[in-house]
Amino acid sequence: MPQTPAMNAVVEVLKDEGVDTAFGCPGAAILPLYKALEQVGGIEHLIVRHEEGATHMADGWSRTTGKVGVAIGTSGPAGTNMITGLYTAIADSVPMVCITGQQRTDLLDKEGFQAVDIVEVAKPVTKWAVQIKEAATAPWVFREAFRIAQEGRPGPVLVDIPLDVAQQQIEYDPALDAPLQRTTVLPHRPRVERALDMLLEAERPLLLAGGGVITADASEDLKALAEYLRVPVQVTLMGKGSFDEDSPLYAGMTGVQTSQRYGNASFLESDLVLAVGARFADRHTGQIDVYRGERRFIHVDIEATQIGRVFEPDLGVVSDARVFLQELLAEARRRDARAEVGTWRERVGELRSSLTRREDFDSVPIKAPRVYKEINEVFDEDAYFVTAIGLYQIWGGQHQKAHKPRHYQICGQAGPLGWEIPAAIGVKKALKNTEPDAEVVGVVGDYSFQYMVEELAVAAQYDVPYVLIMLNNEYLGLIRQAEIPFDMNFEVDIHYDDFGTDNVKIMEAYGCSGRRVFDPAEVREALEWARKEARSTSRPVLVEIMIEREANTPHGPSIDAVKEFEELPGA
Repeated sequence: MPQTPAMNAVVEVLKDEGVDTAFGCPGAAILPLYKALEQVGGIEHLIVRHEEGATHMADGWSRTTGKVGVAIGTSGPAGTNMITGLYTAIADSVPMVCITGQQRTDLLDKEGFQAVDIVEVAKPVTKWAVQIKEAATAPWVFREAFRIAQEGRPGPVLVDIPLDVAQQQIEYDPALDAPLQRTTVLPHRPRVERALDMLLEAERPLLLAGGGVITADASEDLKALAEYLRVPVQVTLMGKGSFDEDSPLYAGMTGVQTSQRYGNASFLESDLVLAVGARFADRHTGQIDVYRGERRFIHVDIEATQIGRVFEPDLGVVSDARVFLQELLAEARRRDARAEVGTWRERVGELRSSLTRREDFDSVPIKAPRVYKEINEVFDEDAYFVTAIGLYQIWGGQHQKAHKPRHYQICGQAGPLGWEIPAAIGVKKALKNTEPDAEVVGVVGDYSFQYMVEELAVAAQYDVPYVLIMLNNEYLGLIRQAEIPFDMNFEVDIHYDDFGTDNVKIMEAYGCSGRRVFDPAEVREALEWARKEARSTSRPVLVEIMIEREANTPHGPSIDAVKEFEELPGA
């Protein structure tokens, strides 16, 4: 077997696992891998300005392709800078491999320069964190890393490589190597049959699609099941896009923040919920006793320990989401059985048409729901959206429509500020071969924008165009809203001078462009301008929309006690 540099073998593995783009920042301890990237070729590399940015780019790339994203950093602070991105990935079940360089092995216990035990640091936020001890194991460690990242509930892996190990030669022939086989979690057949029994017995059933439906590429299977049984479908925030929101079977989103009024109402009237790939997050459920009520629950999840974690379901099924939906539909067809719930479907339709929220505001300052009305009308169902954490995330969940899986991407459980700018880069690069002309849009708040704003330089350097839509209230808006029960408005106001930070000038400083909007009548024209400008410049373009400074989103402690802060339609 031929001798080859160990890191050359690693690059061959990355390529064979489907990696065509990597995001990282070189440093002394990781240079053998960069030499291999140069020698072997075949992987485009983008130099990030911060290693956290690399993880979020790999995250966006992975969510779009369904494959394992790759982020690279050197030793010491490079790895610790990646922890937020690893946490985000494990929280949202995103497969990722982060590669860190490390000080020489003989200096690891001598406080060598930038020698930190990154494996121990990363363990709580990874599925597996490992240091390569012997160069000969390098290709096999990476094969295992990719298997673990994708098998079962997906998530991130960190591989740490000491410099002296990375510089060694090993025996390796890529022609004799292949990805490791991954097992598929199959449902127990009697539980599939019982799940169908329960669905058919229910008078007011709902299918609830979580992020696991998207991860499993099961959206078409969900649609087929729903249309065959004629059962209404809800989605969680992470499941947004798994089911077309224009479908007559769409029953909205339940929650104490990101929700529709008709979503909560139809959920409260339901008598059975079949939840697939959902983890019953607290912002979805609110007070558990209200959420649980008297209705029955079937919980399907690929991770066995999720069953009963929040509350005990009436039936738990451990399974890959796609396989379960396929087997449930096959069983229904075998029985020639359909749910007799026509009255319930009509009721859900009535709730959907009557319990809405107003979006047609013409007032100045601009009200946020108006922004999402314009977004829905300007961008078509093929556009890709990314958004992070804040009031704008809640407004987006309430008002923005999603039609296709992987086209509405959101960091759910971790909620790191700054995610949008680098994630949008990852999304756009993921589409370079399949949909090079696809539009990518980041919806961002004024505070989140500044957390990783330096990654605009990456987009400018590598000609990565996308549109940024900023809702600017010159506040830490979500925290100001959270302070209301404390009867305070303290240390959340970031306004100064006329409008605070000049975000348009920040865009220009990075070689990009932007425009500030004050009047709702100007929003659509500005969005159309940004779309054209992004295409013509091949760089990010900002539309900064100045909204009400102290607007609140509908929210409450439980799904039956969500307070509305705006005038409702017909009021």
